[in-house]
Amino acid sequence: MIYIYHDFGGTHTTSLAAAYHLRIIDDPSKILNKEEILAVPYFNKLKKQDAGKFIFHGEDEEGNPVYTIGKRTSKLVLPSLYHFSEIMMQRSHLNEKIIFSNTSPVVPLAMTLGGFFSRGLGIDSIGVPLLVKGAQQCCKHIYQLVDRTKAMAKETESRIILIDNEKFQA
Repeated sequence: MIYIYHDFGGTHTTSLAAAYHLRIIDDPSKILNKEEILAVPYFNKLKKQDAGKFIFHGEDEEGNPVYTIGKRTSKLVLPSLYHFSEIMMQRSHLNEKIIFSNTSPVVPLAMTLGGFFSRGLGIDSIGVPLLVKGAQQCCKHIYQLVDRTKAMAKETESRIILIDNEKFQA
């Protein structure tokens, strides 16, 4: 299986999702502190020009690769990736499942504003504290989203799975 977590920028909730998935963060009941959040690989590190790039985070305990991607405002990215995955499966006889899981529904307002100030305007003194607050607000939801993503990947027969995760909308 190939896991791909996606959202607008690909650097906040997706990085946290990858960290939970890979058990870099392994206590779902704990609210993370500032140092733990900022230590998550790629958290608040990517720039606009990184949008559309697959970022490899590692392999999970079952050897499945975990990626993230920022899709910005494009509504065409996921349908394009879905259809490209279909082509690759038909032409290359790829037998691996590909799971696209949207982390956008768990993004709280503090994280949206923090991302805008930090990544958009380069004002970390305002953005980073908001990002930390936002991450603390949504970390349990992200863990649940990852847990649900893994379960759906195992339960679903489809070879390409798109998970919107609207149920976690805050």
